[in-house]
Amino acid sequence: MRLLLCLIALSTLLAREPEMMTSLYAASDFNLTADPDAAQWKAAPAVVAENGPHGEPVPGHRTEIRSRWTAKNIYFLFICPYQELNLKPNPSQTTETNHLWDWDVAEVFVGSDFKQITRYKEFEISPQGEWVDLDIDRMNPLPEGGWLWNSGFASKARIDAAHKVWYGEMRIPLSSIDARPLAAGNEMRVNLYRCQGREPGRKYIAWQPTGEANFHVPKAFGLLKLVK
Repeated sequence: MRLLLCLIALSTLLAREPEMMTSLYAASDFNLTADPDAAQWKAAPAVVAENGPHGEPVPGHRTEIRSRWTAKNIYFLFICPYQELNLKPNPSQTTETNHLWDWDVAEVFVGSDFKQITRYKEFEISPQGEWVDLDIDRMNPLPEGGWLWNSGFASKARIDAAHKVWYGEMRIPLSSIDARPLAAGNEMRVNLYRCQGREPGRKYIAWQPTGEANFHVPKAFGLLKLVK
């Protein structure tokens, strides 16, 4: 009976209409600050990730994500409350960190191919400013899992230990994720995640719950729309 209920819940989850987030146009590129009070972020609409992969509440980790886009780049800002941090020793902000997902991260999965939805890109940032980007092909995985691909994206992070919040900002070249002519109204497939804390009790937070312990469920992705 429990298995049947889980299968019914998963079927309902994947049959729903995808939710949409919007990325607001900015006339020019801007410096990364990881500051939600910076002028470029105050007007940006936000979505919230506060549930686990199966849709279960994850108290104390209500994550806000905002997005902006320009003629060249798309930006994401994560505002990440936490209870504890699980940080990699000896972090590097100048070289890519494979397996960064073993530590605390915020993640963007995004793809522009609506026919081959198992092809998309993955971008991660840690509270210490570490980063990794991956070219994901779920049907025909690339060598080394795609982490040797380089998008040219930039990131910045900072930790507010007094308030137990960390902030992560990404700037991703649009040409690295979408070959279409750039235009307001373009839509992409996207999901947003966090991994936070240590086992036991490590937290996994998803904007669009996947119905599985795995984040790599492209059928569960939502939509992102470029707007002016």
